Amino acid sequence: MRQFPWEERPEGCTDVMWRYSKNPVIGRYQTKVSNSIFNSALVPFGEGYAGVFRCDNKAVQMNIYVGFSKDGINWDIADEPICFEAGNTQMIESEYKYDPRVTWIDDRYWITWCNGYNGPTIGIGYTFDFKKFYQCENAFLPFNRNGVLFPQKFNGRFAMMSRPSDNGHTPFGDIFISYSPDMKYWGEHRCLMKVAPFTESAWQCTKIGAGSVPFLTEEGWLMFYHGVINTCRGYRYSMGAAILDRDNPEKVLYRTKPYLLAPAEDYELTGDVPCVVFPCAAITEGDKVAVYYGAADTVVGMAFGRISEILEFVKNNSL
Repeated sequence: MRQFPWEERPEGCTDVMWRYSKNPVIGRYQTKVSNSIFNSALVPFGEGYAGVFRCDNKAVQMNIYVGFSKDGINWDIADEPICFEAGNTQMIESEYKYDPRVTWIDDRYWITWCNGYNGPTIGIGYTFDFKKFYQCENAFLPFNRNGVLFPQKFNGRFAMMSRPSDNGHTPFGDIFISYSPDMKYWGEHRCLMKVAPFTESAWQCTKIGAGSVPFLTEEGWLMFYHGVINTCRGYRYSMGAAILDRDNPEKVLYRTKPYLLAPAEDYELTGDVPCVVFPCAAITEGDKVAVYYGAADTVVGMAFGRISEILEFVKNNSL
């Protein structure tokens, strides 16, 4: 039986989500080549877990690497980046790859990431076994980031969230949703969720982006996302959650006014990019959820929560 990574809420803690006591769960030097490992995604696989990890090497080249774990805590991550073969296209050029997400749809594991092709856009690939990987057409024109697929189709179409942006450290950004019949051609782009007014929820007033792959609950799709405020010290990334309609994911039912997790611990406040909590993956078992997040663009942290409590918190503290 697969071991689920979990710790109970610490005594005296009243927060709806709490950190793993031994964070960071993945350190910056966990491979021979890494300068940092962060903003990574994982899924249940076999008797354990498989993941696709953002690793910036010591030349600070950004790429994605495969890794495996029996317990979701202790990881064996490859020293060489994933080598893709041609999937539904021969055009698999890439100047860089970062911030992956992974989900199972139909018969394979789909991977999305920020792909360097004349600027940042959304790369797509897939694997059946985390041994051989296939790269597909980029989903969108530059500039775009935070491509996150839904784990099921809607009316026969794949659905993906993304954040149209610019070529730099984007000082703006809303979440859009797009659809595809074949994971090659994308359209029907719709604005899903906009930044919040500064006076109502300042932690998410500059830009927002989809984080973990959404998962179904009794209330609808639960999706963790990041929000950003531009402070006198620079950008500050925090984590919130939204509930989307089960049948129409374009409909946001609730979203958090207060954040669920914000930079507070040393490994979140200090690193290559300070003051960052950036969720990229969520795994569940019953009422439990474990969220993996990038911390300070340097390491991977993990936080826990009860899904029922998070749903109630989002509903009762919604914008």
